[in-house]
Amino acid sequence: MLIRILGEGQFEVPDDQLDEINRLDGELESALRSPDGDVRGALDALLERVRSVGVRPPEDSLEESAVILPFADATEEDILAMLNEDGLIPG
Repeated sequence: MLIRILGEGQFEVPDDQLDEINRLDGELESALRSPDGDVRGALDALLERVRSVGVRPPEDSLEESAVILPFADATEEDILAMLNEDGLIPG
């Protein structure tokens, strides 16, 4: 799955990593819904996982990203504006 992190670019994430990415997406969504949730920590964990398992596509690649994640300094309001019924990542 091709995932874009706003402000950083695209990462091709192997299919066998999507369960963990979805788990971290769920933790971020839970943190957003909890008054005591660690939103910053959950977002950092999600973005770091994408960076660590993803591979940058060639610079001349014109593929459209399947998922767009917020930039690292996004506010809770920024993240909430990007959520859909599946969180940030479908599945």
